[in-house]
Amino acid sequence: MSTKKSVPRPVQTFLIGVMALLPVALTIGVIVWIAGIIKRFVGPDSVVGGLLVKMGLSFVDSSALAYLLGGLMVLGSVYLLGVLLERGLKGGLRRLFDNLLGRIPVVGSVYDLAGRLVGMFEPREDSNLKAMTPVWCTFGGEGGTSVLALLPSPEPIVLEGYRYHGILVPSAPVPVGGGLLFVPVDWVRPAEFGVEGLTSIYVSMGVSAPEVLASADRAAKAGKDKPTIIHEVQ
Repeated sequence: MSTKKSVPRPVQTFLIGVMALLPVALTIGVIVWIAGIIKRFVGPDSVVGGLLVKMGLSFVDSSALAYLLGGLMVLGSVYLLGVLLERGLKGGLRRLFDNLLGRIPVVGSVYDLAGRLVGMFEPREDSNLKAMTPVWCTFGGEGGTSVLALLPSPEPIVLEGYRYHGILVPSAPVPVGGGLLFVPVDWVRPAEFGVEGLTSIYVSMGVSAPEVLASADRAAKAGKDKPTIIHEVQ
């Protein structure tokens, strides 16, 4: 005889409403969280915000208007830089930054890593996007905890006689940060999807993982089931 009690109808109806609103609430929460980070670093009370106010005070007397004017000046400068880069100055500017920052110990490593991460999200297919591929890292080998990570280079390194891969484990929901780990080569295997799938999983904090994995599985099965066409030699 079952002793399980059914949920009262009013409670069940309320839970249905909660589940319908939960995705919206999570979206708003993530947006508010990101807005808080932006305010902390570039808000009027931050160091960057103070510089923007000083820039604007050269033209207006109000601090609020000065902050807005300073922000517009910075945005305009960034836009002008983009125009110049589109006109063919990108290669020269990149070489300048490589020479200035790339040769500084520690700073050069951080600059190179940041360049690779930013390159993943550029719309064009460049070497940075091709060099960093999504992988699964299973800690402890098969059956252990699996982590979705990025493989900057397929070439392993040797530490004390053992072969390791350096992997980047992004942070959620902002995947441009994370940690660098060196794990045994046998723990790493390619993921079945691209950088877009990895970004979707981390930005959604894992919510989109079933959809991304299912799509990758369907694509893999479709590739295996695709008939091989043999051309006859006339």
